Amino acid sequence: MCMPGIRTCEPRAAEVEHMNLTTLPPGRPQVLLAAAVCTKAGKAIVSRQFVEMTRTRIEGLLAAFPKLMNTGKQHTFVETESVRYVYQPMEKLYMVLITTKNSNILEDLETLRLFSRVIPEYCRALEENEISEHCFDLIFAFDEIVALGYRENVNLAQIRTFTEMDSHEEKVFRAVRETQEREAKAEMRRKAKELQQARRDAERQGKKAPGFGGFGSSAVSGGSTAAMITETIIETDKPKVAPAPARPSGPSKALKLGAKGKEVDNFVDKLKSEGETIVSSNMGKRTSEATKVHAPPINMESVHMKIEEKITLTCGRDGGLQNMELHGMIMLRISDDKFGRIRLHVENDDKKGVQLQTHPNVDKKLFTAESLIGLKNPEKSFPVNSDVGVLKWRLQTTEESFIPLTINCWPSESGNGCDVNIEYELQEENLELNDVVITIPLPSGVGAPVIGEIDGEYRHDSRRNTLEWCLPVIDAKNKSGSLEFSIAGQPNDFFPVQVSFISKKNYCNIQVTKVTQVDGNSPVRFSTETTFLVDKYEIL
Repeated sequence: MCMPGIRTCEPRAAEVEHMNLTTLPPGRPQVLLAAAVCTKAGKAIVSRQFVEMTRTRIEGLLAAFPKLMNTGKQHTFVETESVRYVYQPMEKLYMVLITTKNSNILEDLETLRLFSRVIPEYCRALEENEISEHCFDLIFAFDEIVALGYRENVNLAQIRTFTEMDSHEEKVFRAVRETQEREAKAEMRRKAKELQQARRDAERQGKKAPGFGGFGSSAVSGGSTAAMITETIIETDKPKVAPAPARPSGPSKALKLGAKGKEVDNFVDKLKSEGETIVSSNMGKRTSEATKVHAPPINMESVHMKIEEKITLTCGRDGGLQNMELHGMIMLRISDDKFGRIRLHVENDDKKGVQLQTHPNVDKKLFTAESLIGLKNPEKSFPVNSDVGVLKWRLQTTEESFIPLTINCWPSESGNGCDVNIEYELQEENLELNDVVITIPLPSGVGAPVIGEIDGEYRHDSRRNTLEWCLPVIDAKNKSGSLEFSIAGQPNDFFPVQVSFISKKNYCNIQVTKVTQVDGNSPVRFSTETTFLVDKYEIL
């Protein structure tokens, strides 16, 4: 329905009505122009345009939408002279479809219901931060519902399947390629052995080694080639260093789902041309993920152990530990079958009261009596070339003294907004926390904070409305620090504060000090990789 009275008293809405939205192609009229999730003030959180439309134009349409609504009546749509808004409230947000006036209102309402059902599939809460976090997932889902302005005949289950983009053909191609690579390596190894054997036979008979290849290649070059290939294969076979995983390079005819580098670059350039600040993709990664990517190679022995702990912690803003839960595990990996029958000597210096649990195939009595991890049947061997969890532990407490890193956030209201003071203190001085990031939420639409004093560095993410306080190392020598900043807002706007870090020392003092063989009790060389990670660390 039209509302001429509202249009006359709101000049901003009148400007939007007379906009030339788009030149419609001949034939059927365009039905759906855009789908957006916006706040009740008309601020766009995520918007997908199905026709050519600038960012300024869609923001103007959405900004005019709340002014056109009549609070005295309950409707699911509102019209202007040029467009129709079909909407559905979602707590503090609106799901809005912008259509042409000659579209079918019944089909639009059905499409709107499907859009509203899609959002909870990807967002745990109908809040602005959560919508922004999953904006690209929502855009991909929107594209499955509408194509070229018209509703696709899909349901919620089909949308979920399409957006997962699981390609059977790509899996088959990768399996075939891996098989071909293994066969090529085996053939290369066989050829290299033949070349080396031919060179040795020629040396024994006092003859020149036969030359391989054409264009005047000599016997020496053939022998050196064989030696070089053999050395390369021998070096390849030594699993001493585990480099960081790299994506396979080279041409591929498989379906490369998500490999759209040029399209992403063009999209980023388009955002920059419209004045949007683009944050580097590395800044968006969690600290633990970035650390894994840039972690130095680990010197792995034939017996390698990975000790990993993950902490989940929730504190109150006024103090007090609501819950702290820590899970740890020792993963054993054996790459040589001659070291399959071994025992691990565990040193447990924990004084916090962790609960230990061994694998069902591990001799529990032996572990309880002598702190040795070995199989119940000593004649059997541990699996080779697979990670086996042999010991795990759990700690759950509400004791404040067990908090490894305390965070105090003190927002105080001032004349111009809020002065926020945040400080940290390391309570477990034996730990060394690396790549610490303390993330403070900020009110939306108030600009960047004014930083006063700071230990370390900071990043302001205007898209997510967060301030990230970055500290490369927190240890006994750098156990405390503070950050002060000012910004418009209320004290509740700066919670919850989230913390992430990684450490090469575990929280519970549980280590493997020695590895021995079952027969003869002779020592075995081993390597250890220790990681202490954050699963969830919040101050509410």
